[in-house]
Amino acid sequence: MTMSKTRSGGTLPVVSLPLPVDVTAPAVARQAVRTTLAGLGLDGPDVDDVLLATSELVTNAFEHGEKPDRLDVEYSDGRLTLRVYDSGSKRPKLKEPSPMAARSRGLQLVHALSDDWGHELCEGGKYVWAVFSLHPSDARA
Repeated sequence: MTMSKTRSGGTLPVVSLPLPVDVTAPAVARQAVRTTLAGLGLDGPDVDDVLLATSELVTNAFEHGEKPDRLDVEYSDGRLTLRVYDSGSKRPKLKEPSPMAARSRGLQLVHALSDDWGHELCEGGKYVWAVFSLHPSDARA
């Protein structure tokens, strides 16, 4: 997989990663986000939350979207935005899973871990986004 960078309105480029259309997509996305954040000098528990949310967003696109397409990562002024694109038009819904259910907690986790999240329709499908506050001073020494 090749990551591309394009300049955004923020202070750093947007990192865009095409996603494989198979079960490796969450791991590929997680590694790309980890590498991007490490390059920014970010590490620690908040980054672990971002990595978990990355896995959940990509898994949700893989399982409930029609075809995962790409992941965009943008960092500006202490705010990290993840966008996961897929070709489906079905809007994600935050569900209250049954206590006995082994699945269906992904968006609940994204909701709990992020500052904000949502979805937008776009050409070719939709994207689900999540925003996190991350500052280099939050990083481990």
